[in-house]
Amino acid sequence: MFTYEHTCCFIGHRKIEITEDLKNRLQRIIEILIQKNAVDTFLFGSKSDFNSLCFEIVTKLKEKYPYVKRIFVRAEYAFINDSYKEYLLEKYEDTYYPNQVLGAGKSSYIKRNYEMIQKSRFCVFYYLDSCKPSYKSGTKIAFDYAKKLKKELFQFP
Repeated sequence: MFTYEHTCCFIGHRKIEITEDLKNRLQRIIEILIQKNAVDTFLFGSKSDFNSLCFEIVTKLKEKYPYVKRIFVRAEYAFINDSYKEYLLEKYEDTYYPNQVLGAGKSSYIKRNYEMIQKSRFCVFYYLDSCKPSYKSGTKIAFDYAKKLKKELFQFP
């Protein structure tokens, strides 16, 4: 389907402050990944402003780099009907539901994020380390997991 060496995922907080500076810095990093590291596949989750922003930037860059693929990794709906798949494929080049998410219940998004991290050489995060010590956000769990796996990380803001 795609190769680890040329894959990047995006994970971030649900709500973020989107600024022109953030957009510009993200675009520069994504374009460097494409040009210098031959990244041609980008994995996206859902339900976050950061994912939406990164999707917008990759989609714009796809005009310049038409071979780039956007893949939606689902944390919900293991089985989808043709009309929903067609709807997703209007925006993405592919979509799939990871086996490890089956039966994960409330931790389905964590398991989905683990899958995206495992399949990627590069991980771009929007992660603020300002949560209370007793609270572990899904983004923090994913960020710690990516560090443990020694992924090549880019952290925003």
